[in-house]
Amino acid sequence: MSVADSSPPLEILVREPGGFAIWNGPPFSNNQPSIKLDKVPCTSAKFSEDGSKLMVIKSESAISIYDCKTLNEIRCFESPNVLAAALSPCGTYLQTFQKASSPQEKNVTLWKTETGESVYALSQKNMTKATWPSIRFSSDEAVASRMATNELQFFDSGDFSKGVVHKIRVPGVASAELSNNPGSHVAAFVPESKGMPGSVQIYACAPDSQSEPIARRSFFRCSSVQQHWNNGSTGLLVVAQADVDKTNQSYYGETKLYYLTLDGSHDGLVSLRKEGPVHDVQWSYSGKEFAVVYGFILVAGYGNLPGEMAFWDYVEKKQLGTTKAEWSVTSEWSPDGRYFMTATTAPRLQVDNGIKIFHYNGKSLFKKKFDKLYQVDWKAESPDKFGDIEELIKSVDSLKVESKSQGQGSKSSQAKPINPPVQKKPAAYQPPHAKAKAAKEAELFGGSPSVEMSKNALKNKKKREKQREKKAAEAGSAVNGAD
Repeated sequence: MSVADSSPPLEILVREPGGFAIWNGPPFSNNQPSIKLDKVPCTSAKFSEDGSKLMVIKSESAISIYDCKTLNEIRCFESPNVLAAALSPCGTYLQTFQKASSPQEKNVTLWKTETGESVYALSQKNMTKATWPSIRFSSDEAVASRMATNELQFFDSGDFSKGVVHKIRVPGVASAELSNNPGSHVAAFVPESKGMPGSVQIYACAPDSQSEPIARRSFFRCSSVQQHWNNGSTGLLVVAQADVDKTNQSYYGETKLYYLTLDGSHDGLVSLRKEGPVHDVQWSYSGKEFAVVYGFILVAGYGNLPGEMAFWDYVEKKQLGTTKAEWSVTSEWSPDGRYFMTATTAPRLQVDNGIKIFHYNGKSLFKKKFDKLYQVDWKAESPDKFGDIEELIKSVDSLKVESKSQGQGSKSSQAKPINPPVQKKPAAYQPPHAKAKAAKEAELFGGSPSVEMSKNALKNKKKREKQREKKAAEAGSAVNGAD
């Protein structure tokens, strides 16, 4: 059996004003996806972390759970005034947050998706990024925890009727991040207070473990943090954010990146090669390496920017290709790492909505425009279910995808024609500073400038080069004279 045959099929969720649909992912028959599930009315849709369940919010009072293998609706939960909802990683539980009519009302409810029964309820005043979902699970749902006032609470994830079974006291805790795989540890952030520095503290989750942190890092000038556990739960990256940058280099404040390990081998600042804010950090799936985007230089841009992209072979450290995805709002790799999808979606951008899918080397595979597009997501799958990308490429390239003849299959499963190619408009005038910017971007991406330099620009460039050579020669003469 080939790698492609044993790997799960890729699927894509597409949500428009009329609802969501599920497409079969690449490789496509006739270069077009087929529709696996036609439009279902909804206001929001989200896969569980393992891709086994799909949560569909149909109204303020109706939430449906779908089985992703059969695409059948398992259960519909009727709950009035729902402001937010979340699935547990394996889809076992649904968590809802309702508008409370009184301070004493228990407005957060945990439901069992298979049976529809309420297994736990609690009261929560407001909903923020730090406090929602209220109950957090590890990736395998073996550990369930909740941040409360001055403490971290733990539950028996198989029997919530026991209530809180274990507590760790952390005075002043403002946010907490449970490690995912395994859920063996939890990181808690305590902000600065009364002259005391802020800190990130790591605790073991086991009930019989000591309540003292096994790792800790303190820092001043920190108003908030982002905490990122690796796969394996052995290391934690912390992006510390200060509202004010004392060096006045950034209007958006100051950011620092710290790395903490459970074995104590590292506990400090990650040294970066240049100054500037930390924009993003991501762990590799192996949990042994991470990537950082930092500094003041712009390498690629989305939103209302040109959206240049460069694709690299990480192992061989070589560039595979470059391309553009203008006006992109979202971007995401497929679970098997063979495809990259970008989308222009509303309400961020109200025009030119659409989807673009590229091969791993940047070559275009598929494009489709929409009058209005709200959401596009790959169905989640564990990378462990796929082989190495080299094996997948050989296996998939050997496949012959046959399409059904006309008249066969249901309307929902027949592929729709893709949009005809749009005729390119004549190139618009670009001022000198724009040409210089294009040349710089070409240098960064390893390509060539998209516009040719004018005669005057070439003349000025040669003049500057001669001046630099002259100055270098004079400096060399001065040094030789001094010797």
